[in-house]
Amino acid sequence: MSIYTTPLHFGYFLALLFTVLLVIRGFQEERLSDKLLAAVLFLLAMEIQDYTFGFSGINFLWEKLNGFPRHFGLAFAPTIYFYLKAQINRDFKLKTKHLLPYVPYAIYFIINLIVFLNGKEFIEQWQKSPNIHWLGWLETIVLWSMYVYYFYQSLKIYKEYRNWAETQFSETETISFDWLRNFIYLIIAGEVFKYTWNIADYIIDMPYENDWWWHLFTVGIICYVGIRGYAQTQPRYLHFSSKNIEKLEIKTETKTEALTPNYVDLIPKIEKLFIIEKVFLEPELSLSELAKKLKTNSSLVSAAINQHYDKNFNDFVNQYRIKEFELQCKNPENKNYTKLAIALDCGFNSKATFNRALKKFREG
Repeated sequence: MSIYTTPLHFGYFLALLFTVLLVIRGFQEERLSDKLLAAVLFLLAMEIQDYTFGFSGINFLWEKLNGFPRHFGLAFAPTIYFYLKAQINRDFKLKTKHLLPYVPYAIYFIINLIVFLNGKEFIEQWQKSPNIHWLGWLETIVLWSMYVYYFYQSLKIYKEYRNWAETQFSETETISFDWLRNFIYLIIAGEVFKYTWNIADYIIDMPYENDWWWHLFTVGIICYVGIRGYAQTQPRYLHFSSKNIEKLEIKTETKTEALTPNYVDLIPKIEKLFIIEKVFLEPELSLSELAKKLKTNSSLVSAAINQHYDKNFNDFVNQYRIKEFELQCKNPENKNYTKLAIALDCGFNSKATFNRALKKFREG
């Protein structure tokens, strides 16, 4: 064991451990997102596998499996993208069409497997062939094209999801904005760091040991993704897709002119639920739950709140919670309770959401 081997061993086996745990939970709770996150962690483990064994003096992968297609870079970006889609939508299912992004990896795998099965001499001739240089560049171009496209798509759906969630839920901490954002940026940072290091290595021909640094960075990513990813909840009511945005916009546009009569009747009912029944005390209150209580549809309730109160659903609910919090703080019966305890009784279910709402509405 050394400074080189210990961190890599830890990251490698931690990734495999979380891969198993996530697969088990994915089947037990029927969570596709867990299975896909398990795949992400497995791919990260494979990313550092060669050097993990190499720094330990175990050369089996080079001596016995030289030429075997054991790298998964071409499968990485679409797997990240599909994980995000599954995490924000319990209804998302992988279909045959979703195999299309894995075609480049399938081509890479088949070509290299054929080469490997032809024996050691053929492998050595293949690796010395001038064509391998151009195939390597082609693979790199395809790889980075996939990274750019799927990371762009990932950031796009994250932004859409965040905007949508603020109109649908009163409590957004449980649906992990920070985790999704950090996950995307950390993965991007890891890939940029690795390939920047590889380019520097290509230019100045650094010693073998210097590759340890980007592997160490990958270990850090594994620790964060494994621990935070496994801790993420996925409420069964979470069903986001880009179609939700389109449908909401269409419904809002088509109902704007005819909204006024319905909305005049709806406002007193909303205020009754919030002022008298205090539905905002329910930590997981969502727009769809409120619509059910009002016996109407979510788009109409959302439009009524937006137009009459000039607020989205999240702000509308949390403003009532802050008012209740301030009222309860003045109650002598609560003098022995902390502010956080009072906030939790007022419908907040996390300190972060409470602090954010308190700052926003007190300043407002």
